[in-house]
Order: sequence, then C-alpha cells, then structure tokens
Amino acid sequence: MTTHTARPVPPTVRKELLTLDDAGRPAVPRTDDEGGAPLRCCLRRSEPGELIALVSYAPLRRWAAETGADPGAYDEQGPVFVHAEECAGPEDEDPAGGGLPFTNSRRVLRRYSADGHILGGRLVEAPEDFGPALTEAFADPGVALVHVRAVEYGCFLYEVRRD
Repeated sequence: MTTHTARPVPPTVRKELLTLDDAGRPAVPRTDDEGGAPLRCCLRRSEPGELIALVSYAPLRRWAAETGADPGAYDEQGPVFVHAEECAGPEDEDPAGGGLPFTNSRRVLRRYSADGHILGGRLVEAPEDFGPALTEAFADPGVALVHVRAVEYGCFLYEVRRD
C-alpha cells in the first residue's frame, strides 16, 4: 500500500515568512478569537486564542529554488495561515486517517512536473478518495509533487512529494 505524507510549511520557512513573506510584506500577527483557521505550519485548525498570521506564500517558487526547476508563469503566491509564535509542527496523525489533514471538504489535487509545470488536476470530493487520488497522481512518472488546494478559494493547503 502506498502512503502519502502531507508536508507542512517548514519551521525555518515559517520564521522567514513572519519576518518578510513571499510578497515582501512583514506579517501582522493577530489573536484568533474564533479558531478554525487552517494552519499550514502544523496542518491543523487553529484554536481560539492562538496567535496566528496570514502571510503570502509561494510554495512552488520555494520548491523550484531547492530543485533548480523553473516554473515560469506557473509560479504563484497566495495567503496561508501560520502560527505567529513557536510551532511544534504536525502531531502524529491516526494512521487510520491516512495522515492527510483537511480532507473533510472538496479539494483539488494539482500535479506538477519536475520542471514545475502543471500536469493536471483532480477534484476530490470525499475523504476516502484522497489516498487513491494521490496514488493515481504519482502513478504518472512525470509527476514530481502534488499541491492540495481548497476548492472555494484555491488556497494552498499542503504539498505531497514523490517518495
């Protein structure tokens, strides 16, 4: 059985984004009074009272810098929530849940090649379809990574890379 691991915004990147985000703006931390914001640093929803920040993040640009890829026009940045204070990262997930967060709503899986170009996407409507959809995506040898995005706003939620 193939397993897939959701990759959060790394701790060093979170710290960079709080200083100056990928749009060149400093973060503006705020206390989340209601909770429920999808935190990309620990891949869970925020709790009421936590200090969070909405920052601009360019996940494909950062991946390309690591790999030497040139995504060209596919490079984009968008808003993500992160903890504005120290974050321990994701907690161990229940293996029965597949370790994939934010699967309780319709999501889009966007596939990218090793050069950073979009190879396609797939709408996933049910939580139990996430694992099979990722297995299908990575069955294509040209797929280097997959971005999981919200349908409603297109927001980046997390990345899954080829193991």
